[in-house]
Amino acid sequence: MDRAAPAPEFGSTPQYPIDSVDNALKVLLLMGNQPRLRLTDVSQYLGVATSTAHRLLAMLQYRGFVRQDAATRSYVPGPSLDDVALGILRRLDVRTQARPVLEKLNATLEETVHLGRLEGDHVHFIDSLESSRALRVGGRLGRSVPAHCTSNGKAMLATLTDDEVRALYPSEELERMTEHSIGTRTELLEHLEAIRRAGYATSQEESEDGVGSIAVALAAARTPRHAVNASGPVSRLGEPRWSAMLEAVRDAAREIDALLV
Repeated sequence: MDRAAPAPEFGSTPQYPIDSVDNALKVLLLMGNQPRLRLTDVSQYLGVATSTAHRLLAMLQYRGFVRQDAATRSYVPGPSLDDVALGILRRLDVRTQARPVLEKLNATLEETVHLGRLEGDHVHFIDSLESSRALRVGGRLGRSVPAHCTSNGKAMLATLTDDEVRALYPSEELERMTEHSIGTRTELLEHLEAIRRAGYATSQEESEDGVGSIAVALAAARTPRHAVNASGPVSRLGEPRWSAMLEAVRDAAREIDALLV
């Protein structure tokens, strides 16, 4: 094995470090720099006995992060490590692929647009383009808010089954961001059924006073789930503005879906 670089460090040392966890993470980092690892490689790199290195690799193998080549007895990346890497790439790829579509949607509607990702019972905004108008909705890039309080979040929740939604919301009472937010799980399930029939979700001041939005989820079969929306001040979102926004957002969602096939 070539001389490996020391494992990177970010921030200060934890107050209560767990050596076994640290060593496991170091092995995974080492796996990213080496095509295959021998037991002695890991032992020398970590500065531990071969018996300790073997137990560590056995646990990583049990969880699928490494696997042992039957012919060489060396260790190579396992399926779980591949899944993690591919999952991260898919997330990055969605934002990269969607960006030109979001730019076109932003220019067409002259409203703020977002790309959101469902993470548990929250929506995390992974891209955002603000309107150029003086009166506009601020971008939410990097923010994470309760999914049931946003059009993006409700559009994605509607792609789940009722049982999956109940698992995300074990309590009947829900957090409310404004007086217009959905306040109970029963009410949320009713809203989601209507969203499934309509194929889109709206928010009328449910996450922020004075703000309305409309969202369409990307293909439900894709994980993690994503949705695109357009947001604007409720003062200019009456009909026929809603219809024009819905048509544009639907077109954008279809276009992004086609790029991700």
